[in-house]
Amino acid sequence: MNVAITQAHLPLKRAGVAVRAFMASVALPATTLILLATPPARQWLEASMSAHMLVQLPLLVACGFLAIRSLDGRWQERMLATLGGAVPCVLLALVTSSYWMLPRALDAALGQVLAEVAKFVTLPALVGAPLALAWRRLGLIGRGVVWTNFLSMLAVLGWLYIAAPVRVCNSYSAFEQECAGWLMVALALGLFIAWLGALFVGETPGADVSDAGQYTTSANN
Repeated sequence: MNVAITQAHLPLKRAGVAVRAFMASVALPATTLILLATPPARQWLEASMSAHMLVQLPLLVACGFLAIRSLDGRWQERMLATLGGAVPCVLLALVTSSYWMLPRALDAALGQVLAEVAKFVTLPALVGAPLALAWRRLGLIGRGVVWTNFLSMLAVLGWLYIAAPVRVCNSYSAFEQECAGWLMVALALGLFIAWLGALFVGETPGADVSDAGQYTTSANN
């Protein structure tokens, strides 16, 4: 009788363990997202155009990325299959991130509550999360396409901020706009050099192989 009761409670215990593991894994990104949403953090990061674009937005993307990467591989595979695979995920992330790099989007986020809420929702959910799901499946060439697209967009937009004769973002001064533009160009150049260096030094192919093996093992189980 006791054995039967114990076996009946096993699924509940396993579910409880899974829930606790999930809560522990997403604790850091969830806490970071909550801290970023507090008024002091928002006022500090949104006070300058450079911090808004190059600190707050990437941190929001990182929250979604880390939250998904902390999930069990089987859950990631199911979510990726539901979304249609790696390519739709990457396209979704690129389109959403491109929108939030526009000056009009920054002005809307600073002046409208709904736009600010949308920023805090869409960047983790529609940029960070899809990239995390697709990253292992992209391979070296796919990751290179994503990197070159992002870096070229960052550099071109930075150059436009520098060369624009007038303010393109009404919420920030022309000086802040130019500073943000130079920082974006410098960041794009630095990331490009670091990426090329990683290619010449050589990534650890075993990491992708082990990831793929882990997914295969998880799927088989």
